[in-house]
Amino acid sequence: MSKYDSDDRTVDTFAAFEQQPLKLSRRRFLLGTSAMAALPLLSGLWPKSALAEAISQALPQFIALRQAQKGILTAAHWGAFEAIVQDGKMVSTQAIQDDPYPNDLIAMAPHQVHAKNRIKYPMVRKSWLEKGPGANPELRGNDEWVRVSWDKALDLVAAQITRLQTEHGPQSIYAGSYGWKSVGMLHNSRTLLQRLMNLSGGFLGYAGDYSTGAAQVIMTHVVGSMEVYEQQTAWPNVIENSQLVVMWGCNPMITLKNSWNVPDHYGQTGFEALKKKGTRVISIDPVHSDSAKFLNAEWIAPHAYTDSAMLLGIAHTLLTEKLHKPDFLKTYTVGFDKFEEYLLGKTDGEEKTAEWAAAICGVKADDLRQLARDMANNRTMIMGGWGIQRQHHGEQPHWLLVTVASMLGQIGLPGGGFGFSYHYSSGGSPTAKGGIVAGISAGNAPKNSPTPIPVARIAECLTSPGKTVDFNGSKVIYPDVKMVYVAGGNPFHQHQDTNNLRQAYQHLETVVVNEPYWTASAKHADIVFPITTSYERNDLEMGGDYSQLYVFPMHQCVPPQNEARNDFDVFAGLAERLGVHDAFTEGKDEIQWLKGMYDDMKQQARDAKVALPPFDMFWSSNNYVRFPVPEANTQWIRFADFRDNPLLNPLGTPSGKIEIFSETIAKMNYSDCRGYPSWMPPHEWNQAEVAAKYPLSLNTAHAANRLHSQLDNTPLRDKYAVADREAIMIHPLDAEKRGIKDGDLVRAFNDRGQILVGALVSEDIRDGVVRISEGAWFDPAEPSEEKSLCKNGNVNCLTFDIGSSSLAQGNCGQMAQLEIEKYQGPVLKNTAHDVPAGA
Repeated sequence: MSKYDSDDRTVDTFAAFEQQPLKLSRRRFLLGTSAMAALPLLSGLWPKSALAEAISQALPQFIALRQAQKGILTAAHWGAFEAIVQDGKMVSTQAIQDDPYPNDLIAMAPHQVHAKNRIKYPMVRKSWLEKGPGANPELRGNDEWVRVSWDKALDLVAAQITRLQTEHGPQSIYAGSYGWKSVGMLHNSRTLLQRLMNLSGGFLGYAGDYSTGAAQVIMTHVVGSMEVYEQQTAWPNVIENSQLVVMWGCNPMITLKNSWNVPDHYGQTGFEALKKKGTRVISIDPVHSDSAKFLNAEWIAPHAYTDSAMLLGIAHTLLTEKLHKPDFLKTYTVGFDKFEEYLLGKTDGEEKTAEWAAAICGVKADDLRQLARDMANNRTMIMGGWGIQRQHHGEQPHWLLVTVASMLGQIGLPGGGFGFSYHYSSGGSPTAKGGIVAGISAGNAPKNSPTPIPVARIAECLTSPGKTVDFNGSKVIYPDVKMVYVAGGNPFHQHQDTNNLRQAYQHLETVVVNEPYWTASAKHADIVFPITTSYERNDLEMGGDYSQLYVFPMHQCVPPQNEARNDFDVFAGLAERLGVHDAFTEGKDEIQWLKGMYDDMKQQARDAKVALPPFDMFWSSNNYVRFPVPEANTQWIRFADFRDNPLLNPLGTPSGKIEIFSETIAKMNYSDCRGYPSWMPPHEWNQAEVAAKYPLSLNTAHAANRLHSQLDNTPLRDKYAVADREAIMIHPLDAEKRGIKDGDLVRAFNDRGQILVGALVSEDIRDGVVRISEGAWFDPAEPSEEKSLCKNGNVNCLTFDIGSSSLAQGNCGQMAQLEIEKYQGPVLKNTAHDVPAGA
């Protein structure tokens, strides 16, 4: 008999835990925490459900799952859930008990694991395998594939890394690998790739991102932080105090379904509370969005890409009708006098009146003036979306949103000001008190590491080595890149002007991709490693990007499919061949890494006086942690400290204040980004010369039934595909002019490319604008042709690939001019999700 069998007090304690209600006395809580040291040894004696319930009652922050627990706890970008597994196969899912807005995308997890287009084995493009690096690059995407062993594939990739590091240096290998990798703090494919490359000589990385490339740079100059990824005024405070909410170019009820970590889905409850309270909401968007409908919001539909002009018309009204707050501007901002001169036309001879703005944005001048008055006369929260900055001169709308908010003088007040992440990962979800799981580190970059390039300029970099470009006050020289390594990303979805990217790839000698599926990026590679989904491995992840509310164990649900391996194991295999295996793994296996991450987080929680069970107990109980939220955090107000005392709480700008005029930017002398926010006609819009040939303005969107390109290869397509293609929303007037009816197959085209889409004729979009969601997998009808028709409707075949400006070099993926016509050609089978020849 073990000592635990004879320790009646300890066993009785846990028996009592099972019978007691969740609310415990302080004495019993302390008794439970003192018994935690025994739990790892007891874990084998109790059913997981009983064990989880016992700990949940001892430590209330450790939440019990359903009593009738059937599944294996894991998580994804779309939520935490229990996976139901039968005979080694995932068959269904159910959301965790306390998810306030469960996402039905979790039902696709079994389809992710058992997809027909999984990459089964290590594969090498035939021409590359037979002739070596750089062979027949024009055949990428249309070549045969050859199965090789894992040892062979790892040897080939390691040899190329060694050769290129030796002959051309780290700048020859682009291993930035941007993308929405699967959740998990250990199996973070991007970080693992960078860890390997840092240990083996360095690599060319990237700066910025595709999501907020323009905004994160301009906001750093204007308010001293990226702002787009900052915590927002807490939702309970907004619900209580905001009298008017202006959603500018965002669709939060759709975009809040997913998050970078595991979503807490708190943001949807905030918007639902606004609806129940009857708070007035205005949606500014060329599309009558799902969110606007849900909230019964008033809909204002400007012309596409004219947000800056519209904001200037509002600012002019605030100024001339003396609705602005001079005292706030004097105390908390710098440079308003220079902006005022521009607004009144003293700088360029053109006053930015409401009538001037109306002629550009298509919203009546009287409506602009009334909007300005309503914003000034109510406690107003401006919720800005990111789509309006993924445009040419995309820095300007966000700068102007902050400027208008400054003129209103409500920044730092309850329910007032602005926020740029209410539509992303539940910004405003109150921050919990506990610990944070830190993932595996990429390590330190070698001293000779090259200067990163702006992430959205990769195609230009590949085609123009030696070219110098401006970037945020510096000069960047593009290196001569020979190899691209992609892990956890999908460049052939995310990058603009897909056909141009295909041409740029022909300058490469080698392309390596880690991927579970035969995406377009995998099909355009030379060497492909088959990778597990997150449901085929063990990991840890935080829940709630801003709240840091949860810690989820991500248990392996099913064995690795076919010959798939974890990213960690793949890079460890490469590290062994490159002579850095011990440094890469630090001598730890998967569970040892996870235990170390948990223990570090547990110590943080302990310092915050939040008790947690030991790792073994946590892991074996198939349960998760939910940290407590201090009451004060539910009323947290962004910029409140700054407003209370700007001298003691300055912003991170040179002046310590909001910079409506930036001396730093002005000194850069960029013609496409002045020292103050302004209107500059974009590269393409409905009044540009190109509009005569391509009169329709493109509005791209996040799809409701996938995350970027993830899940495009699942049965969810049945919900949104029209004529087996991505849908295009068209106003009835535009459809009638072209003889297009709802459900028709449509060719959308411009000088950059052409795609097949299915017509969705609706009055939910203003005339002159069409909407196509991003994320459809690229599927050229004739891969050998330069601008072949994409049969699946990949919208980036139509977008243009230039930087937002010399300042940020962000992408312009939210805009393009195009034309449409009813498709009259032969019926083409959609092969976007097919397995290529030889695979």
